[in-house]
Amino acid sequence: MIRSTTGRAAATGLLLALGLTTTACSNGQESNTGASSVDTVSGKISLTYLQKQGDQEYFVGEAAGAKAKAAELGIDLKVVNLGNDANKTVSEVKAAIAQKTNGVIVVVPDPAVGPQVVQTARDARIALLTSDDQVCATGPDPSVCAKGDLVPRVGFSGAQMGAEVGKRAADEYTKAGWNSADTRVIAAWKQDVTVCGDRVKAAKEAFGTVAPGVQTIEVATDNTPTGAQDKVAATITANAGVKHWVVWGCNDENVHGGVTALRNAGVSADNVIGVGLGAYLACKDWSGTQASGMKAALFINGRDVGALAVQTMYDKLKSGKEMPAEAFAKTTMVDAATWKSAGVTCS
Repeated sequence: MIRSTTGRAAATGLLLALGLTTTACSNGQESNTGASSVDTVSGKISLTYLQKQGDQEYFVGEAAGAKAKAAELGIDLKVVNLGNDANKTVSEVKAAIAQKTNGVIVVVPDPAVGPQVVQTARDARIALLTSDDQVCATGPDPSVCAKGDLVPRVGFSGAQMGAEVGKRAADEYTKAGWNSADTRVIAAWKQDVTVCGDRVKAAKEAFGTVAPGVQTIEVATDNTPTGAQDKVAATITANAGVKHWVVWGCNDENVHGGVTALRNAGVSADNVIGVGLGAYLACKDWSGTQASGMKAALFINGRDVGALAVQTMYDKLKSGKEMPAEAFAKTTMVDAATWKSAGVTCS
């Protein structure tokens, strides 16, 4: 993920994983995504980018990348911060339609609103693309959705990211010389977010291949640092005999919160292996002089995702090019010695 504010550079290093974009469901009926019913636009294109947690560093970068690409392509772009309000998602889609937007890119706070968002966009014959998190047209849970009913998505491969996190955690575990009897893994994530589940599952599998036998404790959080910190603190209390801890999760927020909880509980940094996902919070620990349990993090650059999402929508609306089922951006593992040269921006 190389930081960039220009269209050409933002595309550098991006790998498009072009799944077959299905236009029909398994029952032979037209897909509820409505992608093929959108008309091309001959004049200036207007887009709306709706983001959950828009003040988070990753999404700030995503918005910046989207704005830079929109300026390059001559697109009118409006970015809206949804916070964590699922209800606001639907109302903002309706507001965008009322303002004559040609397309909506959305990061949903809750996938349960997916079917309503899809139907609203379909009824208005506007293009719909998701970034980061998956959305299903026919149900609230993308993990059980038919492939043809998943809305096209730009973001990262959850399985690939999780595998990288698990592999690095296993390398650190092996280097530390720990054993499974007195080690526990904390896997923290918001458990109704499909891409989060993909990440932690892949991390567990990759870690287990190298370091089998370590018990994993699954911790349900709200994907925020304070939420993760509170839940992990309770987990530490309930497992007082554990000496060594490995922490991973859906994002940097979960891992940073978990590492903080362990520090507050008196666990030394030498007994903690945290591997973040994002690096925008992990780098805060590396900026100081104190030893940290945050040993590494996978750098994901929101700028590239925002730029690619806008480009994908532009191609669909201007020339009718079908959107890929998924388009993936590259990631880079960083640590205290490499995060600055990789271009990580601390939040």
